[in-house]
Amino acid sequence: MNVLITGIAGFIGSSTARELLKKGNCNIIGIDNFNDYYNPKFKEENIRDLKIKLYRCDIRDINKLKQIFHENKIEKIIHLASMVGVRYSITNPLIYEEVNIKGTLNLLELAKEYKCKKIVFSSSSSIYGNNKKIPFSEEDNVSPISPYAATKRSAEILCHTYHMLYQIPIICLRFFTVYGPSGRPDMAPYKFTEKILNNQEIEVYGDGTAKRDYTYITDIVYGIIKSLDIDIGYKIINLGDNNPVELNKLISLIGKNLNKKPKIIFKEPQIGDVEQTYADIRAAKTLLGYEPKVKIKEGIELLCHWYLKNRAGSN
Repeated sequence: MNVLITGIAGFIGSSTARELLKKGNCNIIGIDNFNDYYNPKFKEENIRDLKIKLYRCDIRDINKLKQIFHENKIEKIIHLASMVGVRYSITNPLIYEEVNIKGTLNLLELAKEYKCKKIVFSSSSSIYGNNKKIPFSEEDNVSPISPYAATKRSAEILCHTYHMLYQIPIICLRFFTVYGPSGRPDMAPYKFTEKILNNQEIEVYGDGTAKRDYTYITDIVYGIIKSLDIDIGYKIINLGDNNPVELNKLISLIGKNLNKKPKIIFKEPQIGDVEQTYADIRAAKTLLGYEPKVKIKEGIELLCHWYLKNRAGSN
């Protein structure tokens, strides 16, 4: 089976590719543009040992994408490439529209043309906005409060449209704050680990009581790979830990694992940030056999151990 993974050099893409290769029943074609949203060197490291066919390509480049589909009999697609980050999307919204909407549309068009058997699309818990009903269910009304979230919701709707028009099986996975070794440097678990270890001040927007449903990378990868094989037409599925954690607790766990006292500066809340995320994972359990295995205490311990071994002193 030939599987295309977009955003393969990123945190989730490389982790998914590594697990798929262990299973030994597929060839992986990878796409990544190695942009500088964070250090491209980390992305190069992520895929250094992966036996994949790699294309350095931007999903906005329809002609390059056509060449890739023409050269490879792509049967299934794991679409992870996107512009990420809520705050950056508020100051730079146009690139989010270009990558997250137009880039997704390019892939949907080619999936239609080349008769791909399945698409797994990476969506986001940000789509729920500040929903008061918790936990967040896939059946809830959504209210995005950032351009990032709005473009992810738009891409979900495009996926649904292409399923209805062309019967392409598509699963949209709403990820809830993914963390772990090789994680994104702009996200709180990694960023705070780096700063606390180096005795630097960390900025907390609000009073630290905001909650996130932090989900360990191996649990997310399990959900992605299971989604490749289930027989379903179109479905939105939450992938979370079903256990919201206060930011103050996250910081405390990191400090404890590093044996450091965090230096915190509290700042005004930022627009676009949601108050909490909390995944209802009943659909994932039923359809994917999904059961989060790595809880926050163990996950932060694993992240800190990895950081001390691989990144301490190298940034």
